[in-house]
This record gives sequence, structure tokens and C-alpha cells, in this order.
Amino acid sequence: MTTYTCKRCGANATHPGHLCQPCSDHKTCRFCGALDIDTQHRCKVDLSAMKYVCDGCGRIATQASLLCKPAAIG
Repeated sequence: MTTYTCKRCGANATHPGHLCQPCSDHKTCRFCGALDIDTQHRCKVDLSAMKYVCDGCGRIATQASLLCKPAAIG
């Protein structure tokens, strides 16, 4: 499995766009296909599926492994 390292905080993730400062090779969101996403990107999906939030960058995700510093949404 490929991992990517955040250029800002040093966190690792399995997808380059799911870091505080995404890697330059990131072109599209693997979940919704949106082009040119940034750190504030939110997929247009059912928000009830989002179970985690990143304590570092604020991104929400369905799996903890997609975030730098995951925390369960209570």
C-alpha cells in the first residue's frame, strides 16, 4: 500500500489529497471524482456516512485511515 507524507505536519495517509497540504500529484477525489480539490474539499455524499473528523485539518471522512489525526464524530 502506498502512503503519502504531508509536507506541512509530516502525517501519513493512504491518499495524497487527504493531508493538511496535499501532494502535488493529486488530481481528483477518489470518492466523488471532483477535479482540483484542496484541503477544504467536501464530497457531495450523504453526510451521515461521515464518521471521523481530522483534528489537524478539519477534513471529514468515512474511515479513520483517510485522515492525518482522526477523531470519531460523536
